[in-house]
Amino acid sequence: MDECDINILNLLQSNSRITMSDIGHQVNLSIPAVSDRLKKLESTGIIDRYTAILNSTLMKKNLTAIMFISLAQPKYNIKFTEFVMAEDEILECNYLAGDYDFALKIVTEGTATLENLLNKIKSIQGVQKTKTIVVLSTIKNNYSVKPGTCV
Repeated sequence: MDECDINILNLLQSNSRITMSDIGHQVNLSIPAVSDRLKKLESTGIIDRYTAILNSTLMKKNLTAIMFISLAQPKYNIKFTEFVMAEDEILECNYLAGDYDFALKIVTEGTATLENLLNKIKSIQGVQKTKTIVVLSTIKNNYSVKPGTCV
């Protein structure tokens, strides 16, 4: 990956709907050259996917919470992760080292729906302990890593 690829990635992160023509103008490449670079970035997995990011408030999802989960034993991980994968309000799930096994990022309508989800989670076999933190405001929310700079 060179400086030109990094510039292309930065442009795509700012606006994934940017045309190849506009990319080409900004990085001084022809449309076929931009297309070739994008295909290479996609085929190597550097570009994982293209997606639309929805405004949670406009989608009536006004509450964000971080929930920590501790399971009694690792043998319960599979059932727990299957539950997580099926729940649309759980946007992110991270397996942790330390006092808790998992951290969930939850975006939901409000406290009633958060309570409902919490009760479902507590009902899963093996869930030993939970800790829920309500997010008051989000200062920074990047959806992907920055490509960095070339050396």
